[in-house]
Amino acid sequence: MATKKAVAKKTAEKKTAAKKAVKPPSVARPQPTHEQIAELARKYFNEHGGHGATAEEDWLRAERELKGI
Repeated sequence: MATKKAVAKKTAEKKTAAKKAVKPPSVARPQPTHEQIAELARKYFNEHGGHGATAEEDWLRAERELKGI
C-alpha cells in the first residue's frame, strides 16, 4: 500500500513533467538586413562625427540594437 508521501511525490512529479512538456511558442524575430545594420551604423557614426568609436563598434552597436540583444 502506498503511503501519502509517496502518492504526493508521484503527483508532484507528474505535474512537473506536464509543465515541462508544454512550452510556449517561441516568437521568431525577423533578422535585420545588411542594409538596415549599415544604415543605423552610419547614423551612429555621423552622430559622433567619426570620433570616439570605430566603424566596427558602430556596426556592432547597430547590430545588437536591431537584433534586440
